[in-house]
Amino acid sequence: MKGIAVRLEGLSKYFGRVAALRTLDLDIHAGEMVAFLGPSGCGKTTTLLMVAGIYQPSSGAIYFGERRVEHLHPRDRDVGMVFQSYALYPHLTLLENIAFPLRLKRVPADEVAAKVRQTAELLGIGHVLERRPAHVSGGQQQRAALARALVKEPQVLLLDEPLSNLDAQIRLHARGEIRRLQQDIGVTSVLVTHDQAEALAMADRVAVFSVGELQQFASPDELYARPANTFVAGFVGHPPMNLIAGTFADGAFTAGPLRLTLPYRVPPGSGTLGMRPEDIALGGPIAGRVVLAETLGREVLVTVETGGATIKMLADSRPVGGAPIGIAVDPARLHLFDREGRRIVAQAA
Repeated sequence: MKGIAVRLEGLSKYFGRVAALRTLDLDIHAGEMVAFLGPSGCGKTTTLLMVAGIYQPSSGAIYFGERRVEHLHPRDRDVGMVFQSYALYPHLTLLENIAFPLRLKRVPADEVAAKVRQTAELLGIGHVLERRPAHVSGGQQQRAALARALVKEPQVLLLDEPLSNLDAQIRLHARGEIRRLQQDIGVTSVLVTHDQAEALAMADRVAVFSVGELQQFASPDELYARPANTFVAGFVGHPPMNLIAGTFADGAFTAGPLRLTLPYRVPPGSGTLGMRPEDIALGGPIAGRVVLAETLGREVLVTVETGGATIKMLADSRPVGGAPIGIAVDPARLHLFDREGRRIVAQAA
């Protein structure tokens, strides 16, 4: 199975006067897994359904390789799709569910049997093919839905929240399985999810959406290290980045009594300072008071009130609630944003 490049040009979708997606341009490489990430109503599923052919775009073009496909019926696009609900027929066995798209295409019975068996074995469900969906686990249902999408050897695989119905432990295992399988077979894949951990773990690149617009399209490392704006900064990363509104002036950032000297030249004016909780350390010049300490396992999430801002940080030990505390942050790991929330590319002072 070999993937194909997917290109979206000027793609938009309106429902009446409501813009579900505004003017999207996106290039997905052949064999790449891309995640569409964002909160409910951001446009990610709308985009996926236009790629699938379930929605027609209001404007723009969709290319599979050099072939323009937005006018084609879904059955003519050579895509496989896995839904959140799995959409398995309850009265059919897993074998019959997986074979269904091949039988629709009138593939010879012996070829159907061979392809179904091969795909099922690849996904580890060969031993439960004679069972119906109600008689297998959620993880096995999810793999059966994936097998049904893959058995017809699509050029593009579309995954719409495929893990959201699974328990946390099974979900962790399943995301690794899907990623390994996608890399092995090389099919171009698009994953829709609201779970940033899922997107960062599974995708080569992530497209972050908000209110119908693309905010940033980059690798997981790039999104984390250099978020393009305050939305991406606050959405990607767990616990989320601290975002503090204040003023840049005279080589420093000020928010009430909180003042941080910056080793960068920053245009004066209002803006936002970002600090990731994992980049803040106990013991430092920023004076505060412990408001809350939450155990997360091997780390403790500590909420500190500084007077100018409430800051969350990760610590190895649990400080006393209400106690005075000093914290420090490496200036090189600060994130700076202008008044519109766009990342400031700082220059050395």
